Amino acid sequence: MLEKGMKAPEFVLKDKDGNEVSLSDFAGKKVVLYFYPKDSTPGCTKQACGFAGMYDEFIEMDVAVIGVSKDSSASHQRFAEKYNLPFILLSDPELIVIKAYDVWKEKKLYGKTGMGVVRTTYVIDENGIIEEVMPKVKTDTNAADVLNYLRKQQQT
Repeated sequence: MLEKGMKAPEFVLKDKDGNEVSLSDFAGKKVVLYFYPKDSTPGCTKQACGFAGMYDEFIEMDVAVIGVSKDSSASHQRFAEKYNLPFILLSDPELIVIKAYDVWKEKKLYGKTGMGVVRTTYVIDENGIIEEVMPKVKTDTNAADVLNYLRKQQQT
């Protein structure tokens, strides 16, 4: 797992519209980078809708929200349209960024073991340094937990 204080791995991935997005595009701005297993599944939908519901607050704080999964850009497009998701969704079918951020792990599901994305959220500061790592986040509170963290940081 990447740790606080480490330089966040640079990336270039395609968004839901097929446009290339890189971490360096957000230099000078905080980034909430969250990794999730699969579009349109119950937990991932709950998590994404949480970020969507609080999106205005992230914008007011000048924070970019980016979701990453191995789903295709077309899948992201359908997911974003169906649930009115206003933030960036990036497609990483080759697992390059997912592995760079160390969220591709062995998981157990219904007694079977396999590899998959472990739901993790990173807060990256304006200089591209990992400011906070939130492993094994809860889908229904992830967005609120991130906002609470950001508010506390603003007060210090």
